[in-house]
Amino acid sequence: MTDAGRNPDDLDALRAASDILGIDALLTADERGVRDRVRALVDAEIRPHIADWFDRGHFPVELAPSLGRLGVLGMTLDGYGCPGRTAVEYGLAALELEAGDSGIRTFVSVQGSLAMGSIHRWGSDEQKSEWLPRLAAGEAIAGFALTEPTAGSDPSSMKTHARRDGSDWILDGAKRWIGLASVAQLVVVWAQTDDGVRGFLVTTGTPGFEVSVLEPKGSMRASVQTELHFDGVRLPASALLPEARGLRGPFSALNEARYGIVWGALGAARDSYEAALRHALRREQFGRPIAGFQLTQRKLVDMVVELQKGALLALHIGRAKDAGTLTPTQISLGKLNNVREAIAIAREARTILGGDGVLLENSPIRHAANLESVRTYEGTDEVHTLILGQHLTGLDAFR
Repeated sequence: MTDAGRNPDDLDALRAASDILGIDALLTADERGVRDRVRALVDAEIRPHIADWFDRGHFPVELAPSLGRLGVLGMTLDGYGCPGRTAVEYGLAALELEAGDSGIRTFVSVQGSLAMGSIHRWGSDEQKSEWLPRLAAGEAIAGFALTEPTAGSDPSSMKTHARRDGSDWILDGAKRWIGLASVAQLVVVWAQTDDGVRGFLVTTGTPGFEVSVLEPKGSMRASVQTELHFDGVRLPASALLPEARGLRGPFSALNEARYGIVWGALGAARDSYEAALRHALRREQFGRPIAGFQLTQRKLVDMVVELQKGALLALHIGRAKDAGTLTPTQISLGKLNNVREAIAIAREARTILGGDGVLLENSPIRHAANLESVRTYEGTDEVHTLILGQHLTGLDAFR
């Protein structure tokens, strides 16, 4: 191996070599089984098509039933047809999905953590029975509408409003950067009311509800983001999520999605590193593979150091979540670190690929572009920095 170098086609050996700390051995057999099943689906159904989907700006809605059969939609939820898996198992699934593409992992997050999580935690038995089995199976798609054109990092300033009209509700306002709404049958919408912020289940065919797709985009192109407009949308009393009151409702779902990102970003970073390593072992300049040069090796080593640290961080956070001890501050630390380092890894991997690095047949440029969106949604770097700063100092620097 020292003389000839590692075989770039032996991906299992390359992955074993990069697991310097033996993190794989810290996983249970069930956890590895979930990881391997998701990895197999990504290899079979996503990798062969993702460059084309990204290039065309196509979201593969046809994948939803396959993801439902795989058991990754609402993965940690119990009952109502939901898989009931552990937080670590979901994290490993998120990692493998984002190794395929951030847009696919985002679909699983919006559907499972944001929309299904809100219904599961705050909905009535009737709402859960009607929607959760279909959403878990990928037979229906749901969005989650919190962000507005003028209310992103400060959701308390939302202007979307719902007022009572007899037993009904009348919904007016707008939401922006809402995933899936153009292909969804249902959207969980958060609105101000005379009783504070409340959540509503809005079917997408309701009169007065309009959806426009936000495009063209330079990031998350194999995904779909939309802007929503509500003009006198009449909703029955049964549309209200009865147990959700105040911003605690949407924030609980956001923390679930942020947790998935802690793991998911590692998938984009790992895939970028592996693309760079395999290229470096194949590409020869000055009579030898570029993997044999000191500057290239330093880049690869720096990537693996951060990947290993990020994996330990994600696993620690996942174990804490399964134990019921995880805090929102810990999630903020994980999201801030792992996304920030994943972007750096994807960009550095692109440099090893040289000119070929700008071709979509090579994943780092796509991952780097996608991660700019991941860095922004579910709390920007700045928001998570201030959450951590408030924790350290006891002083709120948001205003």
